[in-house]
Amino acid sequence: MSRMIFCKKYGEELEGLDAPPYPGPKGQDVFDNVSKKAWLDWQGHQTMLINEKHLSLVDPEARKYLQTEMDKYFSGEDYDRAEGYVPPSE
Repeated sequence: MSRMIFCKKYGEELEGLDAPPYPGPKGQDVFDNVSKKAWLDWQGHQTMLINEKHLSLVDPEARKYLQTEMDKYFSGEDYDRAEGYVPPSE
């Protein structure tokens, strides 16, 4: 049976992650409060930011930027999007 959590991104009870996505208190917070769906959505958005903004994950400032944007994304705040991106029409 999957672990259910109240997702702070979507505001509903959803399936949780199988393990914290990274070590430390921040990873535990994500594990406790972010659903698997929200985490996968964030990973897609993060990849778009990395690609469109030409970020290097070796750069500490780029990692700090992504951490800040992740916090905004999960908290429902206004987060950064790739300039000029138009989502595909359905």
